[in-house]
Amino acid sequence: MSLWKPESGDCCKRHGVECDEGTGNFRVLNLHNNHFHGTIPSTISGGNKLRVIDFGQNQLQGSMPRWLANCTRLVVLIIENNQINDTFPSWLGILPELKVLILRSNKFYGKIEIFDRNCGFPNLRIIDLSNNDIKGKLPSECFRDWKAMQTVDAKDLSYAEEKEIVEIPREHWSSTFFVSMTLINKGTKTTYERIRDFFIAIDLSSNRFEGEISKVTGHLKGLHMLNLSNNFLTGPIPSSLGDLSELESLDLSSNKLSGEIPPQLTQLTFLESFNVSHNHLRGHIPHGKQFDTFENNSFIDNPKLCGVPLTKKCSDTNRPPLPPSNLIESQSSESSFELSGKWSRLVMHVDSFSELVLDKL
Repeated sequence: MSLWKPESGDCCKRHGVECDEGTGNFRVLNLHNNHFHGTIPSTISGGNKLRVIDFGQNQLQGSMPRWLANCTRLVVLIIENNQINDTFPSWLGILPELKVLILRSNKFYGKIEIFDRNCGFPNLRIIDLSNNDIKGKLPSECFRDWKAMQTVDAKDLSYAEEKEIVEIPREHWSSTFFVSMTLINKGTKTTYERIRDFFIAIDLSSNRFEGEISKVTGHLKGLHMLNLSNNFLTGPIPSSLGDLSELESLDLSSNKLSGEIPPQLTQLTFLESFNVSHNHLRGHIPHGKQFDTFENNSFIDNPKLCGVPLTKKCSDTNRPPLPPSNLIESQSSESSFELSGKWSRLVMHVDSFSELVLDKL
């Protein structure tokens, strides 16, 4: 069926659609997984008050409609798993409240364009562009501009009120905001019905990004998950990634990275999943803390890499210097994790929701 039919009657009564009781303006369009096909309408009335749009898991084609730029109160935009054929919508960067942008598994192509040296997206916390055809260098300018990802203060990061992420019976989900996600590792999927409200993640995997990983990436100190796997990235792993103190998952696998694994990464005491396999790394694998928990698969297909857990032993001349003493003393030997199991890629979608942070965003 097509996404929108004028003859369908009162749109506010459709399943997944919620409107403001006073004005009748749309607040939520949750049309996820409905077998819709065709293009997203080029215009929509009453959309300037929208808070959540989820067109994910359909068969939509064409380009991104420009009316989305008028949704100045939009917080969540999800168009994953469709057939949208367009360049990356940099023009969405003007949206002041957009926090979740998930465009994975479409046909986005070309480079991420930066206008006037400003990437925009000042409040973005979750971005998933994986499984597209985006090329060029990683958007280091964006890493500078994404200020909401540069803080670890949870009280400044909430995009869902605490009352809105508690587990509530399914029949009440129409009045509750949920962000759910699926962690995929070695073909095994685990779905979490909710994630904590201050989760911060970047997934740019399975595209055609090239060049080096900028040291500016280390400014994103609030990141919990970073996935740059399956691209054409070259050069060393920047030691500044050791500044990502909240990081729980780092996947740099299947690139063309070279050099040694920075010993600074051993200070990431929340790091539960780490993957640098299928690169051109060399030297000794760092040890201590979380690195003592990573398995062989995290490092395979790096012929010049040596040390535990690989079977290839290192000579003493290959051993790297110890990390600075302050990195050792400043971290507790205990680690705590919000999520269990090792994982490498994040697939996120809004399952069902509505009352979305109207007073405090």
